[in-house]
Amino acid sequence: MSNFVIETDKLSVYYGRHLGIRDIDLKIERGEVFGFLGPNGAGKTTTQRVLLDVIRPTAGTARMFGLDCQKEGVKARANVGYLPGELSLYESMKVREFFEMFDSMLGERAVPNYWKTLAERLQLDTSRKIGKLSRGNKQKVGVVTAFMSKAELLVLDEPTSGLDPLVQQRVLDLVQEAKDEGNTVFFSSHILPEVQVVCDQVGIIREGKLVAVERVEDLTRQQFKRLRISFGSMPPEKAFDLPGIEEISRDESGVTLEIRENLEQFMETAVPYGIRDIETFSVSLEEIFLAYYGANQGGGHA
Repeated sequence: MSNFVIETDKLSVYYGRHLGIRDIDLKIERGEVFGFLGPNGAGKTTTQRVLLDVIRPTAGTARMFGLDCQKEGVKARANVGYLPGELSLYESMKVREFFEMFDSMLGERAVPNYWKTLAERLQLDTSRKIGKLSRGNKQKVGVVTAFMSKAELLVLDEPTSGLDPLVQQRVLDLVQEAKDEGNTVFFSSHILPEVQVVCDQVGIIREGKLVAVERVEDLTRQQFKRLRISFGSMPPEKAFDLPGIEEISRDESGVTLEIRENLEQFMETAVPYGIRDIETFSVSLEEIFLAYYGANQGGGHA
């Protein structure tokens, strides 16, 4: 069996003439939390739907547990927990009845009464009819359903959508616990801080194309540096007008810059002004994401 729980090779989907995703190459290892990051419409949901064989690819292949998601889809999905971005639930059923039904469908995979533990942690009233629930509580039903079998692979599409901050954190705790148990999580989100907290690796998708796959710590460390430098003699404006160097602000005590390249040339330019102190600021995943997308936040299909 492959060590990669999810593999795609040049996976592409077109909706008529419109691009959904193109040439998506992913390799997600067993036991990691992979964040699939992009704005609404970038192609995150399309990719997940191909994995679950909800839609068929135009070209390329997708595999889970070494099994072709289309040719061997039933077997590939046998140990997958899925939370879709658009939930469709049995509105007339009570929450408890829905979980009991789902437990019976899981058969040997069912973990007796685990749904009760999950519902309690998420503060979900299981005695109410699903149709009477708020959007946030319906989302909790979806979260419990995805996690209740303790599946080896969780495919989660915007799992914290519509939840209040306390419950969002509890969902992230469940993701971490799944990882601690050796399971794999494919976590699609546009909420950057939560991706940075829980994910080992992140893929950034833009307009249907995968523009980066990096470990979170490498992505935040390598993309660009933000420095605050104090000088003995203040450099004139545009002194650091170099390729890859952007001056963010300045005051009487120093200059703040973002440096993407040409660090050595920058230092050669800065030294004559008498460097007194250098302070380095951490860069968030959100800032890196915006650097990839720039002003263009658009993108094709979800």
